Amino acid sequence: MPIVTNSHHTVCIQTGQFHLNGMHKTGDVVLGGLFGIHFFSTYPDLSFTSEPQQPICHGFHISGFRQAQTMAFAIDEINRNSNLLPNVTLGYSLYDNCVQLGVGFRAALSVASGREEQVILHDTCVGTPPVLGIVGDSSSTRSIAISSVLGLYRVPTVSYFATCSCLSDRQMFPSFFRTIPSDAFQVHAIIQILKHFGWTWAGLLISDNDYGVHAASSFQSDLGPSGGGCLAYTEILPADGDQSELKRIVDVMKNSTAHVVIVFANQGHVINLMEEVVRQNVTGLQWIASESWTSAAVLQTPRLMPYLGGTLGIAIRRGEIAGLRDFLLQIRPDLHHNNSYENSMVNQFWEHTFQCRFAPPPAGWVEAGGALCTGQEDLESVETEFLDISNLRPEYNVYKAVYALAYALDNMLRCEPGRGPFSGHSCGNLQRLEPWQLVYYLEKVNFTTSSGDQVSFDENGDVLPIYDIMNWQWLPDGRTKVQTVGEVKKSAFKGEELTLDEDKIFWKFESKEPPRSVCSESCPPGTRVARKKGEPECCFDCIPCSDGKISNKTDSMECTSCPEDFWSSPQRDYCVPKKTEFLSYHESLGICLTATSLLGTFICAVVLGIFIYYRRTPIVRANNSGLSFQLLLSLKLCFLCSLLFIGRPRPWTCQLRHAAFGISFVLCVSCILVKTMVVLAVFKASKPGGEASLKWFGAVQQRGTVLVLTSVQAVICTVWIVSSSPAPHKNTQYHNDKVVYECIVGSTVGFAVLLGYIGLLAILSFLLAFLARNLPDSFNEAKLITFSMLIFCAVWVTFVPAYISSPGKYADAVEAFAILASSFGLLVALFGPKCYIILLRPERNTKKAIMGRGT
Repeated sequence: MPIVTNSHHTVCIQTGQFHLNGMHKTGDVVLGGLFGIHFFSTYPDLSFTSEPQQPICHGFHISGFRQAQTMAFAIDEINRNSNLLPNVTLGYSLYDNCVQLGVGFRAALSVASGREEQVILHDTCVGTPPVLGIVGDSSSTRSIAISSVLGLYRVPTVSYFATCSCLSDRQMFPSFFRTIPSDAFQVHAIIQILKHFGWTWAGLLISDNDYGVHAASSFQSDLGPSGGGCLAYTEILPADGDQSELKRIVDVMKNSTAHVVIVFANQGHVINLMEEVVRQNVTGLQWIASESWTSAAVLQTPRLMPYLGGTLGIAIRRGEIAGLRDFLLQIRPDLHHNNSYENSMVNQFWEHTFQCRFAPPPAGWVEAGGALCTGQEDLESVETEFLDISNLRPEYNVYKAVYALAYALDNMLRCEPGRGPFSGHSCGNLQRLEPWQLVYYLEKVNFTTSSGDQVSFDENGDVLPIYDIMNWQWLPDGRTKVQTVGEVKKSAFKGEELTLDEDKIFWKFESKEPPRSVCSESCPPGTRVARKKGEPECCFDCIPCSDGKISNKTDSMECTSCPEDFWSSPQRDYCVPKKTEFLSYHESLGICLTATSLLGTFICAVVLGIFIYYRRTPIVRANNSGLSFQLLLSLKLCFLCSLLFIGRPRPWTCQLRHAAFGISFVLCVSCILVKTMVVLAVFKASKPGGEASLKWFGAVQQRGTVLVLTSVQAVICTVWIVSSSPAPHKNTQYHNDKVVYECIVGSTVGFAVLLGYIGLLAILSFLLAFLARNLPDSFNEAKLITFSMLIFCAVWVTFVPAYISSPGKYADAVEAFAILASSFGLLVALFGPKCYIILLRPERNTKKAIMGRGT
């Protein structure tokens, strides 16, 4: 743009202009718009030359034209609203981007540069920009290119259809806003659907552009953490419709175990894909559609519905725009500027709708053919989707975008001087307006539409996201219907919310239920997930929890150990109290030991009764009846103390069992030792000069000796209990699934001293009795003592290794058995022969027989 200076003003002259299809209206403030009015375009040259270059656009897009008219309607509605931008008239400059990057970029530059061939710069360098803001573009790729340039000048652009999450980068695109949620939220919305139906294994097909590539990146990073799923495959759909590549992709879909396919691509890519799907007759798949093709009527045909029926898709929020249809009915072609590009959109729409033509058309137009257009044709007389406002989705976003710019401008113009947000608390105004000032107010805009939807932008320029969830339904009469079955939205307080009415969803499968799509079935409680090496995290094996560990949730990553007193159930899904084990009175072993103990006690009582009854007979009197009675009482205590080893261990039983055992046996062995010593003293006294030895073994000395020897054991037990007392103990080492209740001895030294003292007395008794074994028959008790001590020592020598090697309750059983066995050995060996004589051979119970003089 060369600059020419005269004496009064500086004039900028454009070196050239792009001739593009457009639609314009003057105003105090002009808003720009970029819309896809045609599907295709061809152009000979894209270079920036001084010669006018115009693309040849064809394939009229009714929906794109309706979006442009929605912007015109919104501006007209704002101009009629006395509460919004009073005393300011909005105008517009709308251009056709022909769905091409080159054309769209030219259109954006045309909007930003203005339509005047000469721009007069005043000395103060102030004035209103040619365009204050732009509504558009509809494509992510075109929006990236346009915003990269216009963002340098902070020209605000509000897109109604560009969803690439990359556009949320405020460093790259500081003046970009949009009224459609970004793909990041669209991905999250689809993940919410997958999570709701338990689809953790899905395939992903994307288009080879920014729209698809960024979506794939979001899926790969968010699907696992947000939905617990993963992708079976990710394939890029060829932009040129390469049949060999499409065949390969469909083969991948057929061979995969994933029954859900997400297609994040443009409508054209999906058309090419479905042709190959139909050719190979690939059925049984559940399709998930991105918003770019959810509402594509071209795919809702009887030929494709057997494959695409039941598709779930994400759609832009549907809105109601009151008065739009009446506005659309009022449009008329411009008969006076038919050969101009300036307001060519309406004329091209007219030619397309009524199949007529205006004469003469400008160069580059594709003639519709047929009769000449009069401009008086009736739109209501033809069947056209242009007037169908029952499903306004992109149009609703256009409507919100225009109002966002209007509210931002209105807020700026309502600024009170001296209280503004800019330097020196200044305000923006139309005479000194700069685009970045409007960007500031756009970031803070907040209003509610007539449909009740709140519109505001976050720090990245993204609107509060909300999507409708659509379902492709194949009706019995062959018609198709795209039904709204739910919504997914994000609020500042509740986060992402999914609402689904499953009763409205059409499933094309025989079961009329949603399909299963998992790589591995969920691991039930009682098992844990074991990842398969080299495979996605959704593919795993289920490993049962080991003994003592459980998992009570589905798909547990780890099994947790049960508390010490608990064990895993047979299904490993909950902890149960461990079985308790101790020598019980209710089990057979405990019953046998108890019966044996009571039997021994009873026999002792019987023998004691016999001895008391026959206490005046020679055999009782000759065998030191006082010590015999004392010995029988101690044996009775020995039998009874074995009962302390039966039953659940308690503090008092643990302390008492060993003390009672030790003292009872020392009392018993002490009596035997004294009896042995008395036998030897009596034998010695029978010899000449030996009478003096008996004075040391009178009744008092005998009882005193027993008391002293027993007191030593009592002291040992007292010291042991006080210093390191035996105590109950829950032992889990023997059995993992059982708690063995046992008494720990506390001090091994104390227990060893107790046994050692008993052993010392027993050995001493055995040695003395052994020395007296050859005495005359009249003194045969020495032989009985020798035999009894031999049994006693044999039992307890065997006890030590058996006790050490026996676990749990069996150690108690071994000790109780040793007590009973040794007690029975002493009872039978010492008192059995005497009871035999007393009861069965009374003729031998005489003084002469005992003295050896009887026959």
